[in-house]
Amino acid sequence: MSRLEIILTCCLLGSFVFNVFVFVYARAAIARLLFVSEELGDLQKMTNAFANHVKSVYELEMFYGDQTLQHLMEHAVSFNEYLGTFEEIYSLTEEENEKDTEEEEMEINDRETEDQTPA
Repeated sequence: MSRLEIILTCCLLGSFVFNVFVFVYARAAIARLLFVSEELGDLQKMTNAFANHVKSVYELEMFYGDQTLQHLMEHAVSFNEYLGTFEEIYSLTEEENEKDTEEEEMEINDRETEDQTPA
C-alpha cells in the first residue's frame, strides 16, 4: 500500500467512527428530549386537573368566597399558564398520546357496550 492509501484509509476509518458516535449521541439526546416532553405533558395535565378541582371546590356554597381557596385557585391557574410556555416541548409527543388515548377510550366504550348488552 502506498502512503496515500494508508492516509485515506485512516481518514475513512476516523470518519466512520466519528459518524457512528454522532449517530449514537443524537439518538440518545432525542430519546431524552422525548422523555422530558412526555413528562411535561403529564405535568400540564395534572396541573389542569388540580386547577379545575380547586375551582370546583371554591364554587361550592360552603367555600364560596374563601380567600385561601381563591388564592390557591389563582396560584394554580398562574402556574398552569406558566407551564403553557413549554407547550412547544410537550407537544412533541402529544399527537402520539392523543392516538393512545383515543384507542383506550374506544376499548373502554367497547367493554361498556359489551357489559350492557343482555346475554
